[in-house]
Amino acid sequence: MDLTDLPEAITRYLVGRAAKDAPAAAPAFAPHATVTDDGHTYEGVEAITRWLGRTDSEYTCTTTLTGAERDAPDRYTVHQHLEGNFPGGTVDLHCRFVLTHGLISELRIAP
Repeated sequence: MDLTDLPEAITRYLVGRAAKDAPAAAPAFAPHATVTDDGHTYEGVEAITRWLGRTDSEYTCTTTLTGAERDAPDRYTVHQHLEGNFPGGTVDLHCRFVLTHGLISELRIAP
């Protein structure tokens, strides 16, 4: 599976993240969505938008999509390789998405 096979909300999020454009990525989330990243959970679109903006400005990195699969009708896992100026310099991430009514209702990001 590649980027063109993913649901629109996931594609919108990934494209917005790659462009470091939090306002473009944020509408991919349902109003009461949660994001878990680096041991922290962000609840609701406002908190998620702040997280997006902070992470976009905190580090510089390149992201390569290395794979994606549909785990269930409303669940997808996207695999990414990141290289940048964050601690460790490289990481392979698994981004697990749950969709509700076509929007991201849950995102868990972990190595």
